[in-house]
Parts: sequence; C-alpha cells; structure tokens
Amino acid sequence: MGKLFGTDGVRGRANSYPMTAEVALKLGAAAGRYFRTDGQNRHRVVIGKDTRLSGYMLENALTAGLTSTGMNVLLLGPVPTPAVGYLTRSMRADLGIMISASHNPHHDNGIKFFGPDGFKLSDEAQDQIEEILQSEILPAQPDNIGRAKRIDDGRGRYVEYAKTTFPARGKLSGLKVVVDCANGAAYRAAPEVLWELGAEVIPIGVDPNGFNINENCGSTHPEAAAKAVVEHGADLGICLDGDADRVMIIDEKGVVADGDQIMALLAARWAIEGRLVGSTLVSTVMSNLGLEHFLKARGIELLRTAVGDRYVVEAMRAGGFNLGGEQSGHIVMTDYATTGDGLIAGLQFLAEMAQTEEKASTLTQNFEPVPQLLKNVKFSGEIDPLSTDKVANAIAGGEEALANTGRLVIRKSGTEPLIRVMGEDEDEARLRNVVDDIVGAIKDVT
Repeated sequence: MGKLFGTDGVRGRANSYPMTAEVALKLGAAAGRYFRTDGQNRHRVVIGKDTRLSGYMLENALTAGLTSTGMNVLLLGPVPTPAVGYLTRSMRADLGIMISASHNPHHDNGIKFFGPDGFKLSDEAQDQIEEILQSEILPAQPDNIGRAKRIDDGRGRYVEYAKTTFPARGKLSGLKVVVDCANGAAYRAAPEVLWELGAEVIPIGVDPNGFNINENCGSTHPEAAAKAVVEHGADLGICLDGDADRVMIIDEKGVVADGDQIMALLAARWAIEGRLVGSTLVSTVMSNLGLEHFLKARGIELLRTAVGDRYVVEAMRAGGFNLGGEQSGHIVMTDYATTGDGLIAGLQFLAEMAQTEEKASTLTQNFEPVPQLLKNVKFSGEIDPLSTDKVANAIAGGEEALANTGRLVIRKSGTEPLIRVMGEDEDEARLRNVVDDIVGAIKDVT
C-alpha cells in the first residue's frame, strides 16, 4: 500500500484505490487505534459527508473500522466541512472525519481528518496513522467494541453557530440573496441560515441526487448563480462548492468576485477596525499581484504560502494571524472557524453590505487585478523538466523580463503529472511571450 495522505487527506476515484471500502475500513481502524490508546470506551469521533453516492459506502466502512478498535461514532450526515471542524471541538470528540472530494466531480471522493482542536490533522499525526495502517491493527475485545449512532441535530448546531458570527443581526431584511449550494453538503444549512437572518433567499443547487454535486453549479461553475442573480434582481449571490469550504461572491450585475477580492475587502475593513491581527493577511503564491499592491498601500503585509488551504492555516497558526485564504475561495477566519468556511465568509461580506449600505459591486471591486496567465503542461514521470538546463534558462530569462513589473510562479501539481506555469505582468503581450517560452521549453524536454 503506497502513501495514502496527500496535501488534503486521502482522495481519489470512488471504488478505486485508495477510495475503496477496504482501505476506508483499515483507515478507520488505524485512526481508532491512534486515538484510543488507553482502552477506555469514552472516545468519540464525528463523521460528516457531502452528497456523493459513494459517501454511504465510505461512511459505513469507516464506521466499521473505528468501532472495531473501540471508538464511538457519531454520524452527522450531510454537513459542510467547516461544520465537522466546529462539531469535533464542540462535541469533545477525539477525531473528526469529513467524507468529501470538495469541488471535484461526483465520481471522486476523499477523507479528511480533524484533530480534537477542530483543525485539520497534522502531517505528523497522519504519518503515524499511516504507519499503524501498514502493520497488523489490534482490534478491541468483544466487550469494548464501539457504538455508532446518528446525530440528528448536527446541522442545527452548526446553523445556530453560523448565525452568531453575523454581527448585524436582523439587518438582512429586504436583501434578496441567491445561494448556490452546488448540490452539496450545505444544501440545507446555507439557505436556512440566510433565511433565519432575515434575507429573501433564492436557493439553487439544492437538489442533490448523488451524482450532480458541483455539476455546472457551485463556486467552480458560478454561471448558473450569476444568471439567477440577474434574473431575480438579487442584491448578491453566494456561490459555495461541494463541501462549502469555498465561496465566490456574485454582485448584483452578475459579475463574479474571487477569493482575492473578498480577502481584500475583509483585510482592509478589519485593519480599520483594529481587528486584523499583526496587520497581516495570509494567502498563497497564486494570489494576484494587485492584491499585494492594494494591501501594501494600506500598511498591510501579505504573507504568501504554498498552494493549499492547510498551508495557509499552518502559517496563520504559527504567526497568530486571524485572516487568510486562497484566490480559489477558501476564506479562513480563525476568529470564527478552524478551516475555510464559505457560508461564514458570505455572512461577513453581507455584514459589510448591511453596515455600509453599499452595493455588492462596490465592495467586490477593491483592486484592479494585474493580468495573470496560467498554463498547465503535462509531463511523463521519467524526467523532471524543471531540473533541465533548457527549462532553467527559460525561467531565468522570464524572471529577468518580468523583474520590475511582474512575477512568475512555476510549480508541480500535487495531484496530477502537470507543471503549472503562472505569470503576472502589467504588459499582457510580454506576459504571454514569457509564459509561452517557458511552456515551450518544458514541452521540448518531455
């Protein structure tokens, strides 16, 4: 069995390694053995999932593995990923598990682990679970097998908590909001929260059938929500992904704002209010140069990390910062949540609308993005193109060309045999030439 854990738990195609019932059962048993070290039967784990058909299979397999080592399992049913982080801590569980492949199509699935503090499990803990999994796992004695039960109020607990994060209670009255739940984990929770806070809610992507999660809807396909905003004359669109840890905001004209624009707004407002810890926003190398210029003009530092929300959270915890995220729509606010939370980020945006009485289009256009170009190049695993002189020379030439006005980010994908070549520059023609030269060099050596 090869290395299971990637940058965000275990992920793959359902019913193919590693997303099989057999692996999930062993993974549950290994996690149970890792957390239940004292032989006591008071240890508990909460399990949430999104709406994929394969969620049933993986939920049952994980439950069997966990109970076989004496863990008591609390099944939440379909809830957002951030709800699992919140409920793990709130319900004093030793472990939280979310079964989801986030924004991927229905045929994929994944398993994410949360520690007792509600944060995603550390690399060290995941490595130790994997070590246990490779050896013979000691089952519990017959009298110590764990129990499993459904928790009916898990979603309700999260809904009530999400509402407490909205500072302008009752002020959504008169606002018309489209919410696209991607036929995913938040299909009930998100519309409930918005309606109970006073908004007129137009829900779309709320009819999951096991196969339609993220299909032409949600944060990776915001066109449906943008169309609904315009058709209904809505004030705002909130577009979530399949497990609701990402968000895109759509203004009243149907224009989509990404995570960079949302982070710009929140960082600037929080800085004015004295709420932005360390006057720092944490984001990844992919965030637009325009965001960096916007923040610098306001005395706010942009701390960049590797791509992946877990790296953002790690840097936030290490520095004690309370706001971070990704251009893709993960917005992490550790004052409220232990992971990206699309719904709570949407509520923070709505709070700014309610308090300033500004239109969404005003609040989403914080900076002019610097032209950005991203190209993916496939390569075979035999040669690392980035180690060749030809590619190194092309990159060096590109860096020199963009030295004063732009930047380059070149990295291997963590999940596919791709090299991602991303460049930014104020001069689009120069940018295109630089990126094309590097892409050409990579193709020449593969």
